[in-house]
Amino acid sequence: MSRKELLELRDKVEKALIGAEKRERKEALKAAEKAAAEFGFSLSELAKDHPSTGKTSKAKYKNPADPKQTWSGRGRKPQWIHDALKSGADISDLEI
Repeated sequence: MSRKELLELRDKVEKALIGAEKRERKEALKAAEKAAAEFGFSLSELAKDHPSTGKTSKAKYKNPADPKQTWSGRGRKPQWIHDALKSGADISDLEI
């Protein structure tokens, strides 16, 4: 395969992975809701008892194209981070 074909294939694989993750998250949420219901709870009731609920971290990175979009550096990287890194930007270029 040529380099161009490989890049196109990579893009298709990335999109397919994102779609698969969304489907799996929905399935996991349904399973978690079912498990909580078996004990007579909802997920929101259980989440409010969790110590990390409601905490937010200070933003460390911002999207140069849309400064309203920020990321703390914790958790999954937003798509705009992936896009910027893919286009050749360095993560330090996005720091606030």
